[in-house]
Amino acid sequence: MNCPHCGVETVSFAVPERLRAHAPEESAAAALCPDCLRVYPAEEAASDPDFARVGDFFPRGEAGAAMALLLGLLDSLALNRAAIEALSARTESAGDDPLLTLDRLAEAGDVDPHFDLDRRRTQLEQLLD
Repeated sequence: MNCPHCGVETVSFAVPERLRAHAPEESAAAALCPDCLRVYPAEEAASDPDFARVGDFFPRGEAGAAMALLLGLLDSLALNRAAIEALSARTESAGDDPLLTLDRLAEAGDVDPHFDLDRRRTQLEQLLD
């Protein structure tokens, strides 16, 4: 599937059942655009999602799914606060740091997110404190 906004091929992944409430349309599969970082429902998930297309630092497994869903919600912290807090906690409990991932995305410089990455990182840190 290609991203409807920027045309880049997306990374499809399975959404663990406990995270589906935070997925687009509560779908069992979703797709992350490695360029604009938008997330869409997907018809099927890759058996081994290639999150490395976003960056070699991007979390894998359940942490990767939680982080991908979190990225899709960062355009509106106010509307998505509860989901963002839950996904941040899930990313951390799965062994990764969502703030560090945002830092690395900003440093990589090869993404064009649908939100202001530096500003959202600061706001997310304040939200999680």
